[in-house]
Amino acid sequence: MDIITRAEWGARAPRSRSTTSWSARREFVVHYSEGPTDQSVKSIQNFHMDSRGWSDIGYNFLVDNKGRIYEGRGWLVIGAHATGHNTSGIGVCFIGRDGDATDAAKKAIRWLYDEGRSKAGHPLSKNGHGQLSGNSTNCPGKQLLSWVKAGMPAPGGGDPTPPGPPKWPGRYITQPPIMRGDDVRTWQAQMKKIGKSIDVDGAYGPKSEAVCRAFQKERKLSVDGIIGPDTWAAAWNGRR
Repeated sequence: MDIITRAEWGARAPRSRSTTSWSARREFVVHYSEGPTDQSVKSIQNFHMDSRGWSDIGYNFLVDNKGRIYEGRGWLVIGAHATGHNTSGIGVCFIGRDGDATDAAKKAIRWLYDEGRSKAGHPLSKNGHGQLSGNSTNCPGKQLLSWVKAGMPAPGGGDPTPPGPPKWPGRYITQPPIMRGDDVRTWQAQMKKIGKSIDVDGAYGPKSEAVCRAFQKERKLSVDGIIGPDTWAAAWNGRR
């Protein structure tokens, strides 16, 4: 998908900007503007800068109900969209009210999530604004919140379909649980050794996610992002 740049939508220059690194990006946060679907990105920027006194538009990206993506602060500029989560979180705002989100909008938001995860090279947790600690709000509305809680499935069946539960051997890994960074690739390598062929796309690709979800379902494990603490403990220890 194409991203409409700041220059293309006529953004004002920021008063200041601070950047972060991909290693610090751990969250993907969905918002809504709670305004009409024809609200312009420029009007949102004006409100944030002139009424709230912020240095720029608060979000990293914005999406309208036609599925068009607008560059806000961009991938690595720290936003102003969720208290305590602006450095760790990429904030994406749907332009509209509760119930206005179309399949095209959801597809664009999911595309941004997949791009962010690929660029970061590690999992990003999926969150609605109001799910975050320290953020008591109804944002992004019931419709989008329900979609986020369901895992942000791509409209039209674009998400991989998990295979049936694989048959796992006993204790096939002896390392202690390690849950972040390049150790995800170690997990993938171990899965390949036991015959589970998976792709590496950033930290993990669609086949890795499908295998992991099947593993979680088989072992009745909690889901925390994609690979949560319980999943790691079960994988490393070969728990049945």
